Amino acid sequence: MERKPYLVGITGGSGSGKTYFLNQLLDGVGKENICLISQDNYYRPLRDQPVDKNGVSNFDTPESLDFVAYTKDVMALCAGQTIERQEYTFNSPTVKPKILVFESRPIIIVEGIFVLYYKEIAKLMDLKLFIEAKEAIKIKRRIIRDNKERGYDLNDVLYRYENHVLPAYENYIEPVKGFADLIVPNNKQCKRALRVVISHLKSKL
Repeated sequence: MERKPYLVGITGGSGSGKTYFLNQLLDGVGKENICLISQDNYYRPLRDQPVDKNGVSNFDTPESLDFVAYTKDVMALCAGQTIERQEYTFNSPTVKPKILVFESRPIIIVEGIFVLYYKEIAKLMDLKLFIEAKEAIKIKRRIIRDNKERGYDLNDVLYRYENHVLPAYENYIEPVKGFADLIVPNNKQCKRALRVVISHLKSKL
């Protein structure tokens, strides 16, 4: 009987260093052993995004995501199926979205700020990780990422952080931290935690 994939959920506040942690896991365990499916490709179209009191689109609410499609695809991967999904480009006019193909692997990683908030996905997980960092470090990382990847200027980044990101962390993300199996501080480096998690995941292959 074929073994069911081992499902890992990785979450944390925006700017906590999830991408760095994930890249290290992929290198340490082997990309051929892991299917990484990110929440980021399940945002609703811009026209359907919630807006704040000033009419600014708010991507930091659970309603901003197509949670039904995300759950369906995660369950399909757990059942050994291959899925396709169009890349979400955050309305960037210079980026042509690609068709992403996700193949089921021995280890499936779901990541994003709301993956523990969504109970239907959280209950499927075999291991739950919460990456955290100090607020000043998170906002610095967010400024750099949003300018480089999404073309937001500094005022836009700071506005979104104060009015969208912080409330989302306080209301939806931090409250589920207690459900995590492992909390990883990632202010400077997290090599020890990475070694532990990599060793654990290798034992599941």
